[in-house]
Amino acid sequence: MKYSRFEELPVWNLAADLAAIMFEWTTQPSFRGKGDLANQIQRATLSISNNIAEGFERGTTNELISYLYIARGSAGEVRSMLAVMKRMLAFEQLRDEIQQYQSDCEQISRQLGGWLSSLQNSGIQGQRHLNDATRTRFDQEQRRRAFVEEHAERMKEVEARILENQKQSRAPSNEPKPKEGIEE
Repeated sequence: MKYSRFEELPVWNLAADLAAIMFEWTTQPSFRGKGDLANQIQRATLSISNNIAEGFERGTTNELISYLYIARGSAGEVRSMLAVMKRMLAFEQLRDEIQQYQSDCEQISRQLGGWLSSLQNSGIQGQRHLNDATRTRFDQEQRRRAFVEEHAERMKEVEARILENQKQSRAPSNEPKPKEGIEE
């Protein structure tokens, strides 16, 4: 699926939802007297969705990749803070919520990792580099790949038939063979 706006991206929506939740969640009394923890987890969580958005809007694949790695790093930072909170007695009553938020961050990281992998293996340079010539080359490459895939399947079928015919021609016949040394 092609997305024209970052707001349409499922991973951005997960990250934005998590940031909104974190801003509310960190207002609990458990966070009072814990230094800058609430502020830091808010900023790191917000950084995930912001970097996805900024990378998406930059217009080049290389910049998008760079920002997605930053977003993934921020998700790791949030997971780290949540892991530390799990170890603190002050947050014992929030363990289930902490576990859920860690899981949400892991899901975001996995999605970003999958997206990064597909971007790094594509020849697309990004919107900023799109012109008629690059669109034509991209379309030609897509058609070539589709042709190869379509014919590769047919070639497998042909090879399978050839192998089956070879097996049948090598199979022993049920007809009696003439005995050697006896002439009729």
